[in-house]
Amino acid sequence: MFFIKKLITSFILPPGILIIAFFLIAILERKKKFIFFLSIFFVIFIYLISIEPFKDLILSPLESYYRIPEKIDAEAIVVLGGGKYDNGFLKEDSMNRLLTAYFVHKKTNLLLILSGGAVEGKIPESKVMSDLLKKLGIEDNKIIEESLSRDTSENAFFVEKICRERKIKKVILVTSGYHMKRAVTLFKKTNLNVIPYPTDFKNDLNYNIYSFLPKFSTFAISIRALREHIAINILMVKDYLQSA
Repeated sequence: MFFIKKLITSFILPPGILIIAFFLIAILERKKKFIFFLSIFFVIFIYLISIEPFKDLILSPLESYYRIPEKIDAEAIVVLGGGKYDNGFLKEDSMNRLLTAYFVHKKTNLLLILSGGAVEGKIPESKVMSDLLKKLGIEDNKIIEESLSRDTSENAFFVEKICRERKIKKVILVTSGYHMKRAVTLFKKTNLNVIPYPTDFKNDLNYNIYSFLPKFSTFAISIRALREHIAINILMVKDYLQSA
C-alpha cells in the first residue's frame, strides 16, 4: 500500500505528470510521426533524468574527478557561492560549501575568501556567508568578501585580483563536487595555484525500488549535472578555438 501511494504521488506531481502528459500526446498524435517520436523522446528523457540511477550516472564523472586532499598546504580558503534565497538564507549548495570551509578553517586558521555577488536581490551572497561565519565565531580579519562576481568565470577573475593584491598564490578551492571540474578549469586560467576541496556530494549509489520513481529533487540535480557537462564542453571548444 505504501508503494502504491508513492507511485501515485510520483506521477501526479512534476516531473511525473509531465511524463504522463507527453505519453498521452504520443498516443493521441500517433499518426503524426514527428509529434509521436518527439513526445516519446520527452517521456524517456524526463523519466531518466528524474530517477536516481541515471542521476548518479551523469554525476559520477563530475564528482569523482577530484578527491578531498589528505594534506592542506595553502595560504587561503576560497569558497564559491551556490545561491541564496530572496529572504537572505543560503541555498543548500552554498550552505554545504560554507560549512566545509568553516571546518577547514578551524583546522588551519587560514584566511577565508567568500566569493559571490548579488545575481538576484540587493544583498551579495558573500555578505550572507560572512554574516553566518561571524555568528559561528570567525573573526572579521579572517574573512574577505568578494561581492562582484555573478558566475564561476567572474569568481575566478575577482578572487585572483584579491589574491594578487595580498600576494596569495596558493588557495584551497571549496565548491560542490559536481561543480569542481569547471571551477578548477577556470581558476587555472589565473595565476593561482589551486587545491580542489570538493564537497556537497549528491551521488547516492544505494538503490531500491523507490529509486526508480521520478522525483523532482532528482530531476533538479540531474539538470545541474547536465548543465555542468555542457558548460565544460563549451569551455573545451573555446580553448581549442583559441589555440587553433
